[in-house]
Amino acid sequence: MMDCVVRRSENPTGPSGKLSPEALARSVLVHSGAVRPEVIVGPAVGEDAAVIKWPPGKLMVLASDPIVGALKGAGRLLVRVNVNDIASKGGEPAYIVVTMILPPVMGEEAVSSIMREIHDECERNGIAIVGGHTEFNDLYTRPVLSAALVGTADRVFSASDITEGDVLLVTKHIGIEGMAILASDRPDLLKGILSDGETAEVGCWMDNTSVLPESRLLRRYASFMHDPTEGGFLGGLGEICRLCGLRAEVEVESVPVHDYTRKASSALGFDPLRLVASGSLMATVPEGSADEALAMLRDDGIPVTRVGRLIRGNGRRDEGEAAENFEELWPLLKRKAGGHNHG
Repeated sequence: MMDCVVRRSENPTGPSGKLSPEALARSVLVHSGAVRPEVIVGPAVGEDAAVIKWPPGKLMVLASDPIVGALKGAGRLLVRVNVNDIASKGGEPAYIVVTMILPPVMGEEAVSSIMREIHDECERNGIAIVGGHTEFNDLYTRPVLSAALVGTADRVFSASDITEGDVLLVTKHIGIEGMAILASDRPDLLKGILSDGETAEVGCWMDNTSVLPESRLLRRYASFMHDPTEGGFLGGLGEICRLCGLRAEVEVESVPVHDYTRKASSALGFDPLRLVASGSLMATVPEGSADEALAMLRDDGIPVTRVGRLIRGNGRRDEGEAAENFEELWPLLKRKAGGHNHG
């Protein structure tokens, strides 16, 4: 179930042959996340699948997301992006299966390091690592990580439950993940826009990319929750409107954007509302529950803003739908050094 294969090549740049059971045990299987008593058969050499005793009366929530090309913090981010999908459905993350494909030059040390990150993040979130696949493959020059995460939930969150007049809430601020990636991967672009200290602070925003805490509080109030990733706030807004068949009436100026993000967007010429936005949760809440939901989040120290409401319409045109899939981050990462652009 948790196996490791090395694809052979004529000119290998790293280890060849199958990872030994001993190496598998010390670098992969030792990192198993949280201990969950309902896991009857977990990852082990020779086991083909996990066996889990399902909690009675619970619903299954299942999500899968990859991380491609990232190195620093990739294991932690892999867990978080999947946790956020489960959290958006009102679920508690429980069991994860991890696939890692790495270039041979990275070696066993990289396997162990990534698995340690995955283990630590899973342990923090009560997730058991129950299986997966690990492979060295010389067709790749950067690691490819993917996971499937299973969670449990008490109720179904469906966009069909959104009704006219529901209030749209946004937690924290928009562009957390996108700005953190810029600070980590392209700090040269932020030179002269933010101070070195401010850039370092933005890099630490990656620690704030989980939406599990706010989703736990919003479950009792929300009609629907959504994790805005690629396309940012406007992309997420378009997705919500398409799903529910309503339009969004949004006060764009009220959408929370950090001062550092505003500075960077002005100098580099990008729209912060279309910047990958993991770390912020969008939720629709019935008008009668909105004030209580806002107070609950703020009492728990989670910033939240009321940005608009859903109104009757055909759901085909709204503030979020135009160029819904456009993501600002990728052109920025490809920009030449010193490439400030005000256009």
